[in-house]
Amino acid sequence: MRAMIIFDLPVVTKKERKLATNFRKFLLDDGFEMLQYSVYTRLCPDRDNAYTHLNRIKKAAPDTGSIRMLMLTEHQFTDMYVVSGEKTTQELKNTPQQLAFF
Repeated sequence: MRAMIIFDLPVVTKKERKLATNFRKFLLDDGFEMLQYSVYTRLCPDRDNAYTHLNRIKKAAPDTGSIRMLMLTEHQFTDMYVVSGEKTTQELKNTPQQLAFF
């Protein structure tokens, strides 16, 4: 499963730019990778783990702006169409195989 963060933060004042930069740094430190500017994704083993990251994001989020989180299966993520441009290295990576316990 992938957790996808989509955000639009104000960057008019110096303080707003600093808050936006700190939020982006937080996402990177929390294991997210930039898919596009203001769109970050992270591989999560299950929905509970994705909710753990959602709670961390809620604590780190600035008070202004708009932040959304989507939870996508690997199939949904890999089925994404690139209309313009090329796939990022993150999209080209081999996705992990599901573990089977016998």
